[in-house]
Amino acid sequence: MKIGFDAKRAFYNSSGLGNYSRSTIELLCKYYPSNEYLLYTPSLENALKFNIPEKIQIYQPKRFLSKLFKSYWRTFRIANKINEHKLDIYHGLSGELPYHANKKSDAKLIVTIHDLIFLRYPQFYRSVDRNIYFQKAKYACETAHKVIAISEQTKSDLINFIGIDINKIEVVYQGCNPIYKQIVETEKKIEVAQKYNLPENYILNVGTVEKRKNSLAVLKAIHYGKINIPLIIVGSKTDYQDELIKYALENNLDEKLYIFNDISFEDLPAIYQQADIFVYPSLFEGFGIPIIEALYSKIPVITTKGGVFSETGGHSSVYIEPDNIEKLSEAITNILKDKKLRDKMIADGYEYVQMFNEDKIATNLMNVYLK
Repeated sequence: MKIGFDAKRAFYNSSGLGNYSRSTIELLCKYYPSNEYLLYTPSLENALKFNIPEKIQIYQPKRFLSKLFKSYWRTFRIANKINEHKLDIYHGLSGELPYHANKKSDAKLIVTIHDLIFLRYPQFYRSVDRNIYFQKAKYACETAHKVIAISEQTKSDLINFIGIDINKIEVVYQGCNPIYKQIVETEKKIEVAQKYNLPENYILNVGTVEKRKNSLAVLKAIHYGKINIPLIIVGSKTDYQDELIKYALENNLDEKLYIFNDISFEDLPAIYQQADIFVYPSLFEGFGIPIIEALYSKIPVITTKGGVFSETGGHSSVYIEPDNIEKLSEAITNILKDKKLRDKMIADGYEYVQMFNEDKIATNLMNVYLK
């Protein structure tokens, strides 16, 4: 088959949608090399590098106006390229499809929808952004021949919030970078621990430091239970970080709170693998990749009850209501004190997370294309 991808996020987004885009392209190139793959991006200037074969074709605007108005090129002009290049399939990897692509070519159109958080929690988004996200998602879902949801939770939201036909949606889970599946050598762990001045024991939380991630609940649980272990938070900064620091200062927890906004990607597996517990009390996720990163890293996971979290965390993780500070504190204490419980959570979690291995994901994606 001749398969095209919207590759803007792959080249310019270092997390989230970018990770998904890069992973999807890399896996298909690796496991199904006989297909012809084409990447469409509005630019390659200062683009991120990732593991794709040299023979892969990359297309970007050539005309002056298209180079100048990159969003216009991506939204309207790619439809012409889909027809010109006679694609069998065009896959919008980040919730968008070019306008009129269904009218300008015979290619089958697929779009991946990651979440509809902007509809579930509108208070976290500006109204103008909500409207743009909604219009793009609605148009893409209605235009696509198939919609890929990254979880059963997202599938349910597509049906309930946008009214997409259940028969049009395929659930294909995503994985995480293979770097988290490798055992970090002791020398590297020591190097990373010294580089960031890490404490000997710690609770870990990874993800953008924003209100929806609810990491303040972990601080409150530590304070409530008088738990003598620090919390390390790794993620991009938002104003919510000031709220965490303020709470820590007011409750004499400032020595127990470590926040890192610019951890090197290569160092993160060592930070995961030296943690005692991974706690992720997020209010809502489309998938929650940090959970499977933690399971691959062989650390026990505490996360949120309901939503997508049981899909990602499996039967081994502990699930707590995100606002139940007492239960969260109790769960942390139990895991820290009970080695037998901890070891079982690690073993069962590692067994469960194998369902997100890259060969299975690549097969599931290709099955959607073949349909």
